[in-house]
Amino acid sequence: MAQVPSAAELRKFLANAPGKMRTTEISRAFNLRPDQRGELRDVIRSLKAEGTVAPAGRRSVEAPLHKRQTLPDMCMVEVFGTDTEGDPLARPVGWQGEGQAPLVYMRPEQRGQPALAPGDRVLARIRPIGGGKYEGRTFKRIEARDNAKILGVVEGGLLIPTDRRNKSTWSIAQGAAAEGEIILAEPIASPGRHFGPRPVRVVEVLGQLGQAKSVSLICIHAHGIPVDFDPEAVAQAEKARGVRISKSREDLRPIPLITIDGEDARDFDDAVYAEPLEDGWKVMVAIADVAHYVTPGSALDRDARRRGNSVYFPDRVVPMLPEQLSNGWCSLRPNEDRGCLFVEMEFDKSGTKRRHRFGRGLMRSAARLTYEQAQEAQDAGTDPAGLAPGHIARLYGAFQALLADRLRRGTLDLDIPERKVVLNDKGEVSSVRPRARLDSHRLIEEFMVAANVCAAEELERLSQPCMYRVHDRPSDQKLEGLRQFLAQFDISLPQGDRLLPKNLAHALTKVKGEPHERLTHEVMLRSQSQAAYEPDNIGHFGLALARYAHFTSPIRRYADLLVHRALIRGLKLGKDGITEAEATTMPDTGEHITLTERRAALAERDAVDRYLAAFMAGRQGEVFPARISGVTRFGMFVTVEETGASGLVPFSALPDDRWEEDGTGMALVGKRTGMRFSLGDEVEVALREANALTGSLQFQLRPSGGHRGKPGARAGKPFKTGRRRPGKA
Repeated sequence: MAQVPSAAELRKFLANAPGKMRTTEISRAFNLRPDQRGELRDVIRSLKAEGTVAPAGRRSVEAPLHKRQTLPDMCMVEVFGTDTEGDPLARPVGWQGEGQAPLVYMRPEQRGQPALAPGDRVLARIRPIGGGKYEGRTFKRIEARDNAKILGVVEGGLLIPTDRRNKSTWSIAQGAAAEGEIILAEPIASPGRHFGPRPVRVVEVLGQLGQAKSVSLICIHAHGIPVDFDPEAVAQAEKARGVRISKSREDLRPIPLITIDGEDARDFDDAVYAEPLEDGWKVMVAIADVAHYVTPGSALDRDARRRGNSVYFPDRVVPMLPEQLSNGWCSLRPNEDRGCLFVEMEFDKSGTKRRHRFGRGLMRSAARLTYEQAQEAQDAGTDPAGLAPGHIARLYGAFQALLADRLRRGTLDLDIPERKVVLNDKGEVSSVRPRARLDSHRLIEEFMVAANVCAAEELERLSQPCMYRVHDRPSDQKLEGLRQFLAQFDISLPQGDRLLPKNLAHALTKVKGEPHERLTHEVMLRSQSQAAYEPDNIGHFGLALARYAHFTSPIRRYADLLVHRALIRGLKLGKDGITEAEATTMPDTGEHITLTERRAALAERDAVDRYLAAFMAGRQGEVFPARISGVTRFGMFVTVEETGASGLVPFSALPDDRWEEDGTGMALVGKRTGMRFSLGDEVEVALREANALTGSLQFQLRPSGGHRGKPGARAGKPFKTGRRRPGKA
């Protein structure tokens, strides 16, 4: 009997359809009975609501937006902020294509209608205005959703939004809130044309600005990160107990597995061991047995899936699992018995894998080391207390073999500097320092990659469903931009269908030690597709692997938990394996956890930006060496070398000229003088403004001692929005 297609199946069908499709045509394509059309309409209605299909007439729908070359004449958009003149800016809902969603400049509302606010969703008539941008007019307002709420801080009786893109202020018309409090509010009706701040009603008071953890609190609510666990899930976690040896669980306690993690880590979900063979290495990777505690369909499982992953802020962690599990029974603490899933791998001396074996075990970690401790022991040729002589050296010996295999594959290894925000006891930034990249980090990375590859291979061998970690090659458009960028250094790339990761790695070796090395790494990173979770395998381009799945972090990633369950079912290691219901909904789950992962990354980056803005707030007027890191229609972004903080240099802070983006999107060109500011250029900037509330920084280009632009470059074509000229100094 034919089944009503899932949301993912219907998206895929419409993406391959020649044009708009009526409900009856979709029904016939899936061989549905008349009594199933109501359920089909419900699926279509949900896709319309989330914006992943576009309405096309009264009873038809069209393919998802990212499958179109241009936006349709009418589509749903969501307002996210305002421009410098206060007009709303929006993006199409449900964008999943390459790069950022197209920008839509919304026209002011008709007389008597309230202005559009961030979070408002409307069905808009769209017309292109050039440069991949659009102008929109409201056709129909869509019912407001929870994300229409405004997060802000009370200042002088007004609500000041924490979102830097929202330039509006709001008056508190209903509810009470004290000065400096962080609140959630929602707009209320404002009959007729409204002048001045629009009124809002206080929904919830979240805390006080300036208190410890107030920054992460803002980011959690701004990005919709789930915090509270279902009481039933907490109760299940509190009842958890240790595991015992059984027919399906091997005793690994005699093996001196150790954990190597960051200094501030509390959830130790992987342990490693290596020993030499006559002609190679045996490596064991043991992973916390989360599947034993988080069973399919349980309250713990529902909460874990909803979160998708843990979120890490400088001052707290929002875990995927309750702390009783994430820091307790599922954490591989030293000298404590813990259940695990393990993979035992054998490699030859060159790092080529010969065989592997998965199992379920009971282990006892012999030591908990930090990355720094492991590296210090290796450099000194010693071993930490409690470990046999040569223990660390054997780990590094196996690592060198695996590293040799990686180099032969020609993987893409981008060197992008990362910085760590260090807080004091009051939750204030005490320092910002570079994150060290040690061989101990790479050792764990290589062991985990090898285990992840084995997991994907094993599930394919067992004919079990697998949630692959996929990474597609760069899109043709991004690849062409990268090719043009590299051409200025006399570096060429093969055509898209013949491009391999080793070609990009070779390009990086050619710029090693050159002034433009760092810029090349950054541009190459921007050219890459985003990794995702999918049950259909397309390989992992960046790692140069035909198959890859996340197996090694089930405490903090739901994808890994699904892989564990599939292994348990396929290897008959217990009754808590993956269910048919889970396997059927894999496409939807993959989309969901891909989105939660990206949501977490945005929230984490947002928190760091706010902390850096607070750290820089007392240094207004100071001059900093910086590099140009982005160009836009309203200025350019620079990144300060000292702290990694990024901020805007608006057109008004540049030399007097008419500034436009060039054709590549990698430079600003002065229309009159031909001066050019390109990505990666070194400049000196003075800090003009630091807003800790929104995390935004604004700089002034130094007129002397700083970059003066590259004269003589030919200006590109005028940049037009269809509404106004670009800014001038």
